Amino acid sequence: MTKIPDTYKTLLKPSPETLFKEKKSKFYGYAFPVRSEEEVKPILDRLKKKHHTANHVCYAWQIGIGEIRYRANDDGEPNNSAGMPIYGQIQSYELTNVLVAVARIFGGTKLGVGGLISAYRESAKMALEASKIVKRTTRLHYRLDFEYAEMNVVMANIKRSRLEISSQEMGAACSIILSVAKKNESKMLDSFLSLHKVKVTKLN
Repeated sequence: MTKIPDTYKTLLKPSPETLFKEKKSKFYGYAFPVRSEEEVKPILDRLKKKHHTANHVCYAWQIGIGEIRYRANDDGEPNNSAGMPIYGQIQSYELTNVLVAVARIFGGTKLGVGGLISAYRESAKMALEASKIVKRTTRLHYRLDFEYAEMNVVMANIKRSRLEISSQEMGAACSIILSVAKKNESKMLDSFLSLHKVKVTKLN
């Protein structure tokens, strides 16, 4: 089972555009915070539209806290000469929930695989150096299901443990979704699992 860390590092907001030049080729670097793979394509489409003369828009992303997913794409450059050097910088900065993209406009002189690796790595590094990196608390989500008669005891527990309610539905049967800091997970479970009339379900 994958161990989920209490905290993780990501970006506060998209980086400013950076520019790295090598033998007249221009490498425009960008870094973005992302929370799902679905966010990636629209960002890349915008970059390709902005740099419509770019020969390649290469990128890498990493998403997830416990279960990590990643992708590196060379976009037509020689295998592993662009996407993986970019991904290497994401790993170097120990980031997740991040997309780094580099748009290259060819300057007329071939750089060779070694030159490309160096250029894409440096461009990714510049984009991340220009970014605001933040440390975030890992939050987990739990659903509590219980009868209305248990409302007072459940709400008292939530208040005592200073837990954050994400959403709630109150009727004859009640449901509350809690957002819990990873470091407080055990304490929260101890307080609710002792209430036998409350069903506790982990959502992520």
